Amino acid sequence: MTAHPLTAYKVLTADQLAQLERDGRFEGSPVDRADGFIHLSTEAQLPGTLDKHYAGQTGLSIAAVDLGSFGDALKWEAARGGDLFPHLYTPLLLETVTAYGPLQHDDSGRPRLPIAG
Repeated sequence: MTAHPLTAYKVLTADQLAQLERDGRFEGSPVDRADGFIHLSTEAQLPGTLDKHYAGQTGLSIAAVDLGSFGDALKWEAARGGDLFPHLYTPLLLETVTAYGPLQHDDSGRPRLPIAG
């Protein structure tokens, strides 16, 4: 059995990040709510998520999420290409976000991960 990472990432629009900061929780994007869970991505999955779901969008942020905080509310489920993605079946709480910041890319075009400050 493969060990799952302890951190996953959520892509947020400016309005979604403002809601998370204001309310201390994020109930999910329209797609999240329609699917019944909050979509997260591992570091390796993040570039594909950005390409598939956020191409051409600006004003995005990335939130690093501590997966150890969710217990049974976090499930690893097959999605794109059969890959196991972290799905959160509870609101995302600001207290579980270890770092966040604007989406930036390194010289090779990969997204830069937010670093706790």
